[in-house]
Amino acid sequence: MMNKQQKTEIFLTFLNEKYADAECSLVHRNPFELLIATVLSAQCTDERVNKVTSVLFDKYPDAENMAESDLQELMEIVRSTGFYKNKASNILKIAKKIVEDYQGKLPLDMAKLIELPGVGRKTANVVLGNFGKAEGIVVDTHVKRVNSRIGIVSSGDPEKIEKELISLIPQNRWNKFSHQVIAFGRDICRSRTPKCNECGMREACAYFLNKGGSR
Repeated sequence: MMNKQQKTEIFLTFLNEKYADAECSLVHRNPFELLIATVLSAQCTDERVNKVTSVLFDKYPDAENMAESDLQELMEIVRSTGFYKNKASNILKIAKKIVEDYQGKLPLDMAKLIELPGVGRKTANVVLGNFGKAEGIVVDTHVKRVNSRIGIVSSGDPEKIEKELISLIPQNRWNKFSHQVIAFGRDICRSRTPKCNECGMREACAYFLNKGGSR
């Protein structure tokens, strides 16, 4: 039986072969835009977020402009992303705090990012990882599901999953790993209808083997 480190090494090789070009699918030009887009992406598709942010960032291109925006107008712009009242309120508060505390420039620092309204460790990791400041691994629903199925992680708690993955994966792979797993999760290792028989990881996957080796 393979241990977690062996499974991880097989998985990393597989991801590099199949998803070498995986990258962040949220359209952004700078850390501030990526932060706002990531906040809006909760319970929403990246495609929908990109449509919304194309309008949002055209009207409010930076923290200073967004900090001066009208909450009701923000709500209307982000409405289609779901939970729009909370999201609009949070991005307005975020913009104001960045202007007031950091002279309009988003700090690329985990401790400071998670102090922003509506920003947790996952969102902070997205921003930091994509701008060369990775302090951890993004654990979204795909990363959690895929690594649990394969048997690389045993916890169901995102922070514990992140710690497990950090102990198994080289730091220079943290950001790429998240993008690759998300692509794999959307493509093959789906939540309700995983394509196990099309999956190159099936012989190392606890989920597949426990199901009797067929799906």
